[in-house]
Amino acid sequence: MGFLSSTAVISLLCLAAFFVLSAHGADPEEIRDFAPPPPGTNLDGNFFTFTKLRNINFDKGAFVNVTTVNVPHTHPRGTETLFVIEGTLEVGLIDTTAPVPVLFTQTLKKDDIFVFPRGLVHFQINKSKQTVRAYASFSSTNPGLVSLPRTLFGVNIDTEVLTKSFEVSPYIIKTLSAQQP
Repeated sequence: MGFLSSTAVISLLCLAAFFVLSAHGADPEEIRDFAPPPPGTNLDGNFFTFTKLRNINFDKGAFVNVTTVNVPHTHPRGTETLFVIEGTLEVGLIDTTAPVPVLFTQTLKKDDIFVFPRGLVHFQINKSKQTVRAYASFSSTNPGLVSLPRTLFGVNIDTEVLTKSFEVSPYIIKTLSAQQP
């Protein structure tokens, strides 16, 4: 049995490259990233908010009620779009692309839309005593959910690791860990 011809070797290498390049660790992202506004423009929560649907009469279907606080979390495989159906909701996200992380917050009103880019830590909080209903959609059928408090304090990471990471006393770490289900 002889050596493979150069054509066969090239064909095998091309086939191998095709399989390697076609592997994906996540669904393709519809929103690649967020494009910052032109230089000199202040970037704030308004950049992530769409208000053009205010005062439009929508048929109100079955939507999710927003609890008092949705703890800081991230969706590693999908962008979240939040549409406020009823009430006022405070939202925030942390942009970690800058050398120093930046918090963007916004107060959403009825019919506002806010976009949380994939992988960024974010939260929603209902500071009012009123019911808030919102519709959340994702750019992926499996966006994932990483709840930061449960992930960090609910899995028995060595107290010394968390104490040094957060630069707090072991007592604080034990107290936070005891609060997790």
